[in-house]
Amino acid sequence: MTPEIDKCFAAVKSDYGADSLHRVEEMLEPRRRSEQRHPLQQAAKWILPGIPQVPWHDPYAYTEILPVVRALEAAHGKIKDDHERAWLQSRERFSDYQHYLVRQRNWQALYLYRDGALVEDAAPLAPTAYDVLKEHAVDTGLICPLLESHLSTLLPGAAIKPHCDLWNFSINLHLAIDIPEGAGIRVADEPREWEEGKCLLFDYSFEHEAWNDANRNRTCLLVDLWHPGTSLPERAALTVLMTEIQKMMAA
Repeated sequence: MTPEIDKCFAAVKSDYGADSLHRVEEMLEPRRRSEQRHPLQQAAKWILPGIPQVPWHDPYAYTEILPVVRALEAAHGKIKDDHERAWLQSRERFSDYQHYLVRQRNWQALYLYRDGALVEDAAPLAPTAYDVLKEHAVDTGLICPLLESHLSTLLPGAAIKPHCDLWNFSINLHLAIDIPEGAGIRVADEPREWEEGKCLLFDYSFEHEAWNDANRNRTCLLVDLWHPGTSLPERAALTVLMTEIQKMMAA
């Protein structure tokens, strides 16, 4: 623990009560690292206790998340048009996606939210997605500031290898923008296909992979949201905790 973490935890407990961070503190106990978890969550580093071990979630089931799901789906046509225009006219603004230490050239990203803030330079390229994201995820505090949102394009033949992300207290929302036949995703032991114009929601602390076996691009909008099973005090503490841990790891 660092002074910044200690100060944050004390402030959160003062505002929300002494027991408001008991799950976060339990997660940090060394014994938690060896406790039983779902076999397909083994590679995740941080597992907040009490989060249901459910790989796939119904994107329409959570009152908190539903407004952003509905807004994205309603704007699908405009988001797709914006993306096609940006891909044709501003291809240089897309970058190889870097997943932890691995850079993948056949996975292209246009970032809308990164490093805890909206990427303002992306607004002219993806105005519809940017505005929906700002209104329904950023301004509402629903987006996880530790992570990101980007327009994600898998080139023909691309595959994302099976992996677990770092933790279970955020959740990944996909809006299917342009989906060719032959593109799919697997989370835990259940493969699915994207339905263009619809959202998928899954817990990416479970092992997952994706592929595009088609002869044209597959594009989704990816948004990292707080898991609906987390509380406001936990979100505040986890933001500071993980930011400090990342600083220490980079030092």
